[in-house]
This record gives sequence, structure tokens and C-alpha cells, in this order.
Amino acid sequence: MKTIVICSGGLDSVSLAHKVAAEHELAGLLSFDYGQRHAKELDFAARCAERLGVAHRVVDLRGVGAALTGSALTDDLDVPDGHYAEETMKITVVPNRNAIMLAVGFGMAAAQKADAVATAVHGGDHFIYPDCRPDFIAAFQAMEDHALDGVAEVQLYTPFVTGSKADIVTEGARHGTPFEDTWSCYKGGEVHCGRCGTCVERREAFHLAGIADPTVYADADFWRATVGVE
Repeated sequence: MKTIVICSGGLDSVSLAHKVAAEHELAGLLSFDYGQRHAKELDFAARCAERLGVAHRVVDLRGVGAALTGSALTDDLDVPDGHYAEETMKITVVPNRNAIMLAVGFGMAAAQKADAVATAVHGGDHFIYPDCRPDFIAAFQAMEDHALDGVAEVQLYTPFVTGSKADIVTEGARHGTPFEDTWSCYKGGEVHCGRCGTCVERREAFHLAGIADPTVYADADFWRATVGVE
């Protein structure tokens, strides 16, 4: 499949880009500036595109993001510490974010005659992010089949949707993903904070996968108490 990968620069999407490059035809990477509290992650997406020798397009959705208020990822709200499964993490939801990004991706794929749009949603996201769940993926595909009827046939490729982040680490390692050149932390400091939900989940994923984590964390041990590992 000639595939466009939606890439944030994080561990999941960069691993997906390497998987697609190895198993399909990587047509390019698509990223979004939606006014997230730091755009540092986009630099990592750009480096991934350069490494894989494909084009990288960043679509400016800052005007849209400004209207999606109430999230710690777009507003001046504190990013909570802890695990994704905690109720407090719902403050990191950006309403309809994936639906908006995927709609742009499908339009771009149709224009470029690509076969698929890939996104790295996974099972660990299901608890708090409704637009990462299998039902949403199926419904979105059905919608796009109607939206592009007679214009293009584009598939939504989500190989990790029922898997865990540990599965992504395993798959990423299989395809030589340079994990140290990915960015997950929501706080956007000099190094990963080690305490926010995505840092805790990232560190736990390497532990469960049995693969060494090359990431530098400001608090490298916080995750242990959070997930119950001694």
C-alpha cells in the first residue's frame, strides 16, 4: 500500500512510520500544529521523515485548536502526573482531534492517489480517548467510504489498534526504530519528565516489552510506584 503516516514525532507514530517503510510504500509523513503546548514533537517527526527519505508536511490547525478549549494539551492547564488509566488524565483529551486530523489525511491521500492513511492508535489509548477505539476506526472508515465514493479508495491502516504500547515497542525494535529520537512527554522540557501519563506509559511499555529504554527522564523512577513495579 502507498501509505501516508500521521506522525506526531512520538514513539508510537515513529515506530509506525518505520513499520510502513519496511512493509509497504511510505508516501510521506503528515503532522499537525494545532496549538499544542509545545511543538517540539514536530522536530522529531521531521527527523523521522528525513531519516526515511520521504516528504514531511505540517498542516497548520492552530485556528481549529484554539476553538477546542479545555484540554491541558492546548490551554494553560497543568498536565497531571500519573497513569493514563486515572480519571485525572481526561484533562488531556482534545475533542475530536483524531477525527479532524484523519479527515485532512484522507483528503490528502485522495489528492495524492495514496492507498491508505496510517495512524498509531493503540489499546492503551482506549480508556480516555474515544477517537482511538476500534468502533471509531470502523465508523470513520465507513464515513470516508461515502465521502470519497467515486473519487478514491483509501483505507485507514491501524495495525496497533487492539495492541498495547509494549507491542509497539516490540514492533518498533523489529524495524530498527531509533527510540531515543522520538518525543512523548506532554510537558516539553529539556528531557522527558517521567511523570506525566505518556511518560509513565512509555517507560512501562519498555519494561513490559523487555527492551532497554534509551530515554532520559527527569524522574526515572516515578513510574514504578505508579504502575506497581518494585
